[in-house]
Amino acid sequence: MKLLFELSGENPTLPFAELECIGTILDQRLQVAVADCPAPETARRLAMTHAVLEYLGECEPDPAAFRNLLGELAIVTEKPFAGRVKKVHGSGNEPHPSSQREFEEIIGTMISGPVSLNNPKVVYRAILSGDRCYFGRVLFATGRGAYDTRNPGRRNFFHPGVMMPRMARTLVNIACAHTGDVLLDPFCGTGGILIEGGILGMNAIGSDFDPVMVLGSRRNVDTAALMLADAASLPFRDHSVDAIVTDFPYGQSVCIRKSDSMDRLYADALDEIQRVLKKKRRAVVVTHRDISAIASDRMTVLQQHDQRVHKSLTRRILVLGHADSA
Repeated sequence: MKLLFELSGENPTLPFAELECIGTILDQRLQVAVADCPAPETARRLAMTHAVLEYLGECEPDPAAFRNLLGELAIVTEKPFAGRVKKVHGSGNEPHPSSQREFEEIIGTMISGPVSLNNPKVVYRAILSGDRCYFGRVLFATGRGAYDTRNPGRRNFFHPGVMMPRMARTLVNIACAHTGDVLLDPFCGTGGILIEGGILGMNAIGSDFDPVMVLGSRRNVDTAALMLADAASLPFRDHSVDAIVTDFPYGQSVCIRKSDSMDRLYADALDEIQRVLKKKRRAVVVTHRDISAIASDRMTVLQQHDQRVHKSLTRRILVLGHADSA
């Protein structure tokens, strides 16, 4: 099914990257994408998508072209409906200067059926971004409420600097991990990535070199297998894990072997990630500096993303695959 996605504007690349776990992107502009999705309900797993729509058509972002599009669609509905319009700014190729209200009025007059602005049963939405106006029927919105309830500060065990649930979910999605897959986090910390994998029905496994973190994760996660293990010597068979998502340690407060430098730790961990990951599957690793040279010596770098946390901290996200199967 051809779907239209209204995307978060908080990162320029991550919202598009996670769409790959549910379909194939056909077209995209700033904060909007069109994708072929065989099972639309799977889009509910997306963390950086605001709304998912049935794709109905597109045109140039001006009122005349939009009116022509709706005339060709000739939509008739018996359910009370409303029209909504979003104009995306910042693309460098701004939409037509007409007001959002003008486009909403076109929806209200060109669709045949009862209008209800306060209690619509159906919402039709136009998204104007760059040189295109995309139009669709809203299937569902993806709210933040569930992620807020999983805020790390509400967990039984807390440690400063942990990843927020929406970012953890985004990384699991970018890894293209699915229900029933074995998902491994070899630096599991307080278990945030494992929680998101468990919600999606994965067989989540977490390990950490720090016994405090393993004990803490056991207090936070009841759907994952947890173990004390060195990420440089993982207790798994070769090519036995479907997906790996992990936030590499950094700074002076982490527990690592005394003989290790961070570069040595990253290199050894990446060797193990390459060994245990199944062919043609993905690993997503997060660091707080660029380790692409270390990673590319061992695996193929499929994607790179940056996520600014605050002015002194930027997450570097690498999506990795086997060199012979990327």
